[in-house]
Amino acid sequence: MNKVYACIDGLANTSAVIDWAIWSAQRLDVPLEFLHVLERHPERASLRDYSGSIGLGAHEALLQELSELDRQRSKLAQEAGRQLLASARERATAAGVSPLDAQLRHGELVDTVLALEPDARLFVLGEHYHAAAPSRLHLDHHVERVIRSVKRPVLVATGERCIPPKRFVMAFDGSPTARKTIATVAASPMLKGLPALVAMAGHDTPAARGQLSEACQTLISAGFQVDMEITAGEPEQVLPAILKAQEATLLVMGAYGHSRIRQLIVGSTTTTLLRLSEVPVLILR
Repeated sequence: MNKVYACIDGLANTSAVIDWAIWSAQRLDVPLEFLHVLERHPERASLRDYSGSIGLGAHEALLQELSELDRQRSKLAQEAGRQLLASARERATAAGVSPLDAQLRHGELVDTVLALEPDARLFVLGEHYHAAAPSRLHLDHHVERVIRSVKRPVLVATGERCIPPKRFVMAFDGSPTARKTIATVAASPMLKGLPALVAMAGHDTPAARGQLSEACQTLISAGFQVDMEITAGEPEQVLPAILKAQEATLLVMGAYGHSRIRQLIVGSTTTTLLRLSEVPVLILR
């Protein structure tokens, strides 16, 4: 459990993923490794069978041509992947990161990160779909599958630029998951020295304020400067507004506190906030 793994794919926010991974590795003082996974996309293959409408010889020739095209596509994808990893290493080296490594893999991203999980301290990846309205549907499937599958923390870059945070906001609801998240942050060097805002969505009751005060005290005892805020409403409406009022911030929250059945039916607060957040999100399990 001693590496930051950065999952890069060459899409628009790859630079942000690289820079967040560099920032994370330096804050945690652990090695950084870049990971590029070449996934096979069955939807690119021909789904129609033309064997009944063309001759056998022509059919075999067509299959050979398709096979050659697939081979060439694979070769180009591997070369592009190697260049992407080399560029990421150069960027990290220039930032002073050491030790540093990179690997190109074939397969599914989720299977790959699960295989690497025993040696992981943190996974960093980018979100490529961003919501325009507070719907619970269509979170980037790679992001959601990784977060649901791994037990290690995941940092999701939601934009195309990495702006190091000047503070962080912790989403807190008094649940065991939220209390565990507070304890994890308190014990980790990753966010040390950054001011914290612990935010709760709901009614401002003595019980809620007591839970919030206890959470804040845990962070204060660990040396953090902490403010707290309770705002009436649902987390997916309240927290984005709170984040907009902060400068260069990071959202920290626990993952998927509801049952698996409820998640499948109505989604989750975690999914919704990931889709709506305009700042990077650190998910802790």
